[in-house]
Amino acid sequence: MQAPSSAIEIPDIPDLDRMRSETGARLRSAMADRGVDALILLGNNNVVYATGASWPLGDAGLSYVERPVAVVSADDPWPHLFLPFREGTASESGLPADHLHGPVYLEFDEGVENFARVVAELVPAEAVVAVDEFTGAMRRAQHQLFRAGRPVDAAQIIGAAKLIKTPDELACIRTACRITDQAMVGVQAALAPGIRQIDLSAGFLRRAFELGAMASMLEPIWQVMPKNKADGVWTTHGDLALPLLTTERELVAGDVLWTDVSITYAGYCSDFGRTWVVGQDPTPRQQAQFDRWREIMTAVLGATRAGATAAELGRAATKANGGARPWLPHFYLGHGIGVNAAETPMIGTDLGDEFDENFVFEPGMVLVLEPVVWADGTGGYRSEEIIVITEEGWIPLTDYPYDPYGY
Repeated sequence: MQAPSSAIEIPDIPDLDRMRSETGARLRSAMADRGVDALILLGNNNVVYATGASWPLGDAGLSYVERPVAVVSADDPWPHLFLPFREGTASESGLPADHLHGPVYLEFDEGVENFARVVAELVPAEAVVAVDEFTGAMRRAQHQLFRAGRPVDAAQIIGAAKLIKTPDELACIRTACRITDQAMVGVQAALAPGIRQIDLSAGFLRRAFELGAMASMLEPIWQVMPKNKADGVWTTHGDLALPLLTTERELVAGDVLWTDVSITYAGYCSDFGRTWVVGQDPTPRQQAQFDRWREIMTAVLGATRAGATAAELGRAATKANGGARPWLPHFYLGHGIGVNAAETPMIGTDLGDEFDENFVFEPGMVLVLEPVVWADGTGGYRSEEIIVITEEGWIPLTDYPYDPYGY
């Protein structure tokens, strides 16, 4: 799986100020394309993208009450950021002092009333506004909050802006991947009969944060796969369940683990997936599954380039797998990554064949490819690789070995 040559230069260290300037320009361009004058953003990942600020995710029970909010104006190069906390995040954002504000509580009627007064000072009454999320209190006060009429959906604007990554965004993703890979070395070395799944999580998270991770985006998954589908958790589609939550289960020799973790660096995600076998080498059938997985991945990468469609990659994977789709029905062959652990582009989802046929890859898009090979009696094989689309083909952002199956 040798990568073609690339014209994309990824810096070793991301320039966060330059990145914020370039992503801000992309966001305002997407706003202009859709005739939107201002954005009100509540989603954590959208706020990260719009402001450049990042923070460790907090208690899930408070995440909808005490959360950052951003207001982006088309004619202002600096977004306004409303924070329930200041330590670290405010200074790292690089925003002017008059664009940093205290918290707003948009779950409550009084909080929305106060926020509406602030918005009235920042956004002209006739402005077209887009919003990514509504709280109940925002819906009740929408005539006060959105004076020009019902707001439009911000998802299309944010999605369009995020599709193509700047070199500094790519550097952030690559750094997040390197942190993940380094932390995973010790975890895999500790893998042995008797260790618990939660012990693997503890070891990984401690080391990842020591290496510079900002947040854990996905509860670490060390899923013991059933040897037969019939022995697994029931699903509505009759296929394998993944991911299942980590427990205190002690691993035993021969367990086949499908791993899946994601952390952030400067707000940008990694995604790590490998298949491990506990305490022994793969059986010949399991090794053959890895060999098939490599054949599928090689075929997909051979079709990957700027100008290719998502459908072309799906067809390449299916052909290499003997005519059957090599991915789980509730997931995908591939997905994008950035400030979200999974974002557009998507390949092989319930968005449908028409979406895949019409989605054309461009240089600077990022893909996480994750084929699955399964046969009853084995536990199957799944791994993930992150690549950047280039004019010539692609370049890798991940570089972790496939032990115990090979390199």
